Amino acid sequence: MKPNILIYTKHGCPYCNNAKIFLRDKNLEFTEIKVEEEMSKTEEMKLKQNWKTLPMIFVNDHFIGGYSDMQELHKKGEFEKLLN
Repeated sequence: MKPNILIYTKHGCPYCNNAKIFLRDKNLEFTEIKVEEEMSKTEEMKLKQNWKTLPMIFVNDHFIGGYSDMQELHKKGEFEKLLN
């Protein structure tokens, strides 16, 4: 079963771009929500998660944080476990 990956991004955000590159390099499909196009949905998620920065990354409906958080999980071998 494929993991359900959702990422909120902003145009020109280097961390957002790095997150997408990381996911593509791992051949992982993801759904991207561009905050400029989905402002109400983005604000709702920021409030719900108490998170102020982008990207916001979810794996199988579990909020993992931003790009640096994803990298930290990957270094510990925990990101791959979330994919299953």
